[in-house]
Amino acid sequence: MLEFENVSKSFGGLKVIDQVSFTVRRGSRTALIGPNGAGKTTLFNLISGVYPLDAGAINLEGEDIAAMAPRLRIARGIARSFQNVRLMPHLSTVENVMLGEHWRASPLALAQGRRAAQAARAALDAAGLSDYPGQVVSNLPYGVQKRIEVVRALAAKPKLLLLDEPAAGLNPAEGEALGVLLERASAGGITLLVVEHNMHFVRRLCDRVVVLNFGRKLFEGTPDEVHRDPAVREAYLGVAA
Repeated sequence: MLEFENVSKSFGGLKVIDQVSFTVRRGSRTALIGPNGAGKTTLFNLISGVYPLDAGAINLEGEDIAAMAPRLRIARGIARSFQNVRLMPHLSTVENVMLGEHWRASPLALAQGRRAAQAARAALDAAGLSDYPGQVVSNLPYGVQKRIEVVRALAAKPKLLLLDEPAAGLNPAEGEALGVLLERASAGGITLLVVEHNMHFVRRLCDRVVVLNFGRKLFEGTPDEVHRDPAVREAYLGVAA
């Protein structure tokens, strides 16, 4: 689904991503982990077109997207959530989810809004968020907002879903509900690439893990292999384990 070939990115004299290569298999649930500052969110911004590459290539289903405009990447099937919630705070939950499918809808459908609103309510219901359809999102708890942002991304019907710390700030029950939602999305054919610090969440959801440290790929393997690797433990703990 997605392939990184010697991807590099610097800001001034600071090299944030340094010749990173790995692949994300179609239908997989891949985690991207590493200490703060490892370059995880920068990789997401390179995939979605926020930043241009300095070197290397990013291929989506065999097509190099490095020079592609962000809107075209969305049309090719990429959707994402953000580390810090980026909902429209003055809109309702339904209206926010409707934004996720705007690129797929015809102008007439958007003008009428009824069908899109029905689909948004159904998506919220399926995510266990049926109690909040008409509420303005700025009035909702942070954990609920995080889950609504994931529902909005899913409304775009993506092939590849990028999730930047989706479980951060969620209580155990909310994290469990989010995991169920993402497992269902995966079963429906969506490929997941997840940045996350919550290793319990990663080990439950993901079948593959890529570890970054100081902008370079440190390790790649199954969640159990990553958990046992001494270099990964040292990178997280700061001491040899």
